[in-house]
Amino acid sequence: MQLTGIQFIQDAVSMVRDAEGKTAEHVRILTEWKGETASFRIVNEGNHAVSIKEIVLFKGAWPYTGSTKFYGEGYSMLSQYGGAIGEPKMIGKFDDRKHYKLPATEGFFTAYNFVLLSPEPARHLLMGFTSCHCYTGEIRLADGHFEVVLDGEQLVLESGQSWDLESFAIFEGSDREALLEQYAAQLETNHPRLETSGIPNGWCSWYCFGPEVTEQDIFNNLRAIGEQVPQLKYIQIDDGYQAYMGDWLTPGKSFSDMEKLCKQIKAEGFEPAIWVAPFIAQEESAVFKEHPDWFIQDDEGKPLASNRISFGGWRQGPWYMLDGTHPEARDYLRHVFRTMRQEWGCHYFKLDANMWGALPGGRRYIAEATKVEAYRMGMEAVLEGAGHDSFLLGCNAPMWPSLGTVHGMRVTGDIARKWPVFALLAAEGFSRNWQHNRLWINDPDCIVLENRNIKLIDPDGTVRRGLSSITPDEFMFHAAYIVASGGMVLSGDDMANMTERNLDMVKKALTTRNIAARFDDDSFRVGRVYEPDRQLLCLFNWEETPAALSITLDKSGDVEDFWTGEPLGRFEGQLTLTDMPGHSARVLVLNPSSAAN
Repeated sequence: MQLTGIQFIQDAVSMVRDAEGKTAEHVRILTEWKGETASFRIVNEGNHAVSIKEIVLFKGAWPYTGSTKFYGEGYSMLSQYGGAIGEPKMIGKFDDRKHYKLPATEGFFTAYNFVLLSPEPARHLLMGFTSCHCYTGEIRLADGHFEVVLDGEQLVLESGQSWDLESFAIFEGSDREALLEQYAAQLETNHPRLETSGIPNGWCSWYCFGPEVTEQDIFNNLRAIGEQVPQLKYIQIDDGYQAYMGDWLTPGKSFSDMEKLCKQIKAEGFEPAIWVAPFIAQEESAVFKEHPDWFIQDDEGKPLASNRISFGGWRQGPWYMLDGTHPEARDYLRHVFRTMRQEWGCHYFKLDANMWGALPGGRRYIAEATKVEAYRMGMEAVLEGAGHDSFLLGCNAPMWPSLGTVHGMRVTGDIARKWPVFALLAAEGFSRNWQHNRLWINDPDCIVLENRNIKLIDPDGTVRRGLSSITPDEFMFHAAYIVASGGMVLSGDDMANMTERNLDMVKKALTTRNIAARFDDDSFRVGRVYEPDRQLLCLFNWEETPAALSITLDKSGDVEDFWTGEPLGRFEGQLTLTDMPGHSARVLVLNPSSAAN
């Protein structure tokens, strides 16, 4: 391999652990390096079949201690990690191990997909899997030693048989953003991004009305959007329209005729968007009662409830998990999405609870399929039914298994009208800004600009009630986060009762070029959006007290406030905001065209 200073990979050993955790002596891992990227094949050279627990691609010592700073992805979209190797912390709210009950390896902290190590502020090392066709990749961190592992899922490798494995890359350098861009290019090579005609913007019912949404709520907001913000093209009908989880074509008591509703939305000049959780069903649903064999089974051949192996679901649980390898289950998915597309006129689908299609455990129709393969087979059926010119948005999804299967990806947890959640979502989203327009279109979740008295249900089932008390500065912080994300803009407020000022802010948020900010460092205080004819300067004060923030300008020019257009003067070299309130942010526009550069 042609890398400088990364001796620990060259010195690492590889091994295969069998079902009992012992070394499989006659199973070899063949590794081929091309520059910074490695490909692998596992071969059983013995006379007997071997049940593979895990494939250890690299194991050994490294120079990173417990104090080394790191960022690590989770298996789930809702899981992200940071801190130091010896004291890891969640960035998101939901831990892979505690929430989803994924197994942990004693003596290590396990991240999934990739890690970015930062032993010094301007010294970084990124190592990660650059494909996810079949196997789940883990990177296990410890003080002074590490493991890079693929989950074998106890699958049987016959004598003389070989498997092609996932590819892996390692990069080092001083520019954090440049390393992430290199990594994204490798991922996109192996999982080409699904093409879209543009980035959809719209309105979502969930953060106004939750699961108690009614047909009249949809009509009221459709009318208000048509009169006030017609740029919000997609009207997203979220969870609550269906009779039962799993029966997506049958409306609940608050809706009469979904086909008629969707066609009325189109008749008003907008596009219907629909929420579907394709891999789950509740016990009361018709699909579960009539076709229990379509679901992942337990050892006795009965449908396996998800709470026996993982989280049971945030409402109407425990859920049962549709088996993506079952041919009739896949036909059902094709039918559901084809009906919504061809008869209802929908071509935007928010896919939620996708994790339940890729959880470990249970028995599938195709016994030799991995959980990643099963999930990807199910997603292929969804896309076939929805049509390749549709827009699929992944949500509560397994991250790397979703590569190449969705057009957009929610990259944060759910928004809530609370300051800690505003700050949390910004940290989650900015950590994944590099994915936008490379792996998929990022969804930073809804922009909310008004306090509201509402009952909502979090992804862990927590019910939130009461009137929120977000300050104007905190709302500005949140709005700036949406702009700096570069992603989709979906309003989460009741548009029928929105103030003129906040309507103007939504309209202004829709005027960007949907380019994600590049941040000066991982404090995410200073970010820059490089649009063709201008720069957006995004400054965030995460603290409770006022602060001064400075940004070094790479061009001189005239600066104005993004939201109001107020001119702030001509600047070159450096711009300083001396008194930014706590929990606030500013978005400024630098117009370099008028400057003599």
